[in-house]
Amino acid sequence: MAAVVLDTNVGIVANGKTPQAGNDCVSSCIGALVEIRERHRVLLDDHGLVLAEYLRHLSPSGQPGTGDAFFKWLWDNQWNPEHCRQVPVTPLSGGRGFEEFPEDPELATFDASDRKFVAIALASGDQPEILNATDTDWWHHRRALSRYGVEVRFLCPQLMTGAR
Repeated sequence: MAAVVLDTNVGIVANGKTPQAGNDCVSSCIGALVEIRERHRVLLDDHGLVLAEYLRHLSPSGQPGTGDAFFKWLWDNQWNPEHCRQVPVTPLSGGRGFEEFPEDPELATFDASDRKFVAIALASGDQPEILNATDTDWWHHRRALSRYGVEVRFLCPQLMTGAR
């Protein structure tokens, strides 16, 4: 079962709550969430930072959207090794955010709130894809991240057009 890391925006888009995301983008995110449940293991951090972020944007009741339903499933399965794995990461105070996040000048402007996803991917040793829907910051830093083995799957590439 392939491992995957999931930016919060995928669930938000699947809920249809992102104005710039058209029907193709929403469908792509819904399809990705279905695929993840069936064929992937979700990587989470051992500090609960990812789940806390999901909780701020998605409903643990599983309603009313597809992203909410996925979050409920993830919450219910967070300790089930068939579906999830808790990856140890090392939070730092200051700029980098995590010991596992590369110290690289080209990544100095990478969104601090997304560094946990990179740290999880690198610390896991699984070389997972990170799924992103609408956040162009991933697009701007894709080459620098790729040098460290971090690969991002852009579920809504049409929204990356024109991004640096």
